Amino acid sequence: MLILGIESSCDESAASIVKNGREVLSNVLYSQINEHKDWGGVIPEYASRLHYEKIHTVIDSALKTAKLNFEDIDAIAVTVGPGLMGSLLIGVNVAQTLAWIYDKPLIPVNHLHGHICSNFLESSLEPPFLCMLVSGGHTQIITVNDYNEMEILGSSIDDAVGEAFDKTARLLDLDYPGGPELDKLAQTGSENKLYKFPISNVEGFKFSFSGLKTAVLRLKEKIGEEKFTEDKADIAFAFQNCIAETLYQKINKAIIETNLDTVVIAGGVSANSHIRKVFQERFSSVKLNETTAQDVVSRLQPPSCHMPNLKYCTDNAAMIASAGYFKFMSINEKNREQFHNYSLNTFPKLT
Repeated sequence: MLILGIESSCDESAASIVKNGREVLSNVLYSQINEHKDWGGVIPEYASRLHYEKIHTVIDSALKTAKLNFEDIDAIAVTVGPGLMGSLLIGVNVAQTLAWIYDKPLIPVNHLHGHICSNFLESSLEPPFLCMLVSGGHTQIITVNDYNEMEILGSSIDDAVGEAFDKTARLLDLDYPGGPELDKLAQTGSENKLYKFPISNVEGFKFSFSGLKTAVLRLKEKIGEEKFTEDKADIAFAFQNCIAETLYQKINKAIIETNLDTVVIAGGVSANSHIRKVFQERFSSVKLNETTAQDVVSRLQPPSCHMPNLKYCTDNAAMIASAGYFKFMSINEKNREQFHNYSLNTFPKLT
């Protein structure tokens, strides 16, 4: 089954064609980073205008790369939220029009579900598993029981991981986008410095990162501008390490409670080099605390960790096509007529 995925939730116009939810035939993306760079963040009205200008070119390029025509496509999947209202509307309106013209099923996709499905691309991974979803606007631990059956165990009560990265990057006087720039800077820092930030003590599977950003600000006030600038690579490393440790401790706790032995990470922040390194090393070498080690023995196998290819971590349309495929296939054939209802709504604050 060939799915055309369309993604326009924020500042990337993207289109992709994916076969059977896993095989990527094309994945085309136009990023608006350079256009928003001077402003230090995404300007919503400008973003939607750029989507309007680029979306048709991106879709045509995806078809051309896959050597297909619209007639070859079996269905169209499009992001309906969360995201910027104007940007979402561009993608949805284009998808509605194409589905109506070519009489194709139109599948609405939750952008966050798409991020989870990025792990299915070019992979044989299957549910059930635990997902650590880390993005600009969300930090969640999710039990994925089946391709379309999921439960959120816990979320951030304030700043998401991506927000914490961006705000701290501003304190470090880094260029936009702050997250990748902070990651690059931290790679030149040292873990042997005395800088260490506290891990927030939040109950259950909830997260809090606003205090971490404030801790960086307080450090700047304490040591002074000159020393802060001189040691900013080490400070970036300490900040990033605190994030990774927080995520690891929470997912470790979830492993014990759910008894699931497969962990995946997803979302834009899953591209962070240190988070990937910590998760790969901790799970592959099974460096677990005594409680978890005892639990592992009872299951006779250590937890495994999966993460998407870097090109599928940040916003892209291949993950939307994959999510669309698994959503379509989960519906009984007699009920698939619902996908010929082309009146879609957008949900900027969808969770």
